[in-house]
Amino acid sequence: MSEPVSVAIAILYQGDRYLMQLRDDKPNIVYPGVWTFFGGHMEPDEDPKVAVLRELQEEIGYTAPQVTLFECRVEDGIKRHVFYAPLTVGLEELTLMEGWDFGLWTADDVRRGDRYSPIAQQTRPIGKPHQKILLSFIDRIAPQLGT
Repeated sequence: MSEPVSVAIAILYQGDRYLMQLRDDKPNIVYPGVWTFFGGHMEPDEDPKVAVLRELQEEIGYTAPQVTLFECRVEDGIKRHVFYAPLTVGLEELTLMEGWDFGLWTADDVRRGDRYSPIAQQTRPIGKPHQKILLSFIDRIAPQLGT
């Protein structure tokens, strides 16, 4: 059995909303055309916290004031280091450098499992593992944050 691929991903929250990325609709990538978290593959021997901070900078030009580990889970050959952090700026201050679209989701959007993208001009689904992780976060951590 091979080692799982390690990724570091971020749940960015602003009040009771959660920033999600609509991935490019390219068949050669994982989760094409699906809403997911920002984040990505870790470099060899890279610390997960360093990786998630790097990915946020590379993907949306965001420097999180702090990130907190929510959980680490292995599923379908992927080891996901899931962090959470406040999104302290407006969307207009972010620059989407990777992906098709991005937007703030409500808990109802997450439960429903899809959201309309004005850029794609379509309703697109959230990735199943991402939905599961975010629903767990909404149930377990969001109430402590006052969101």
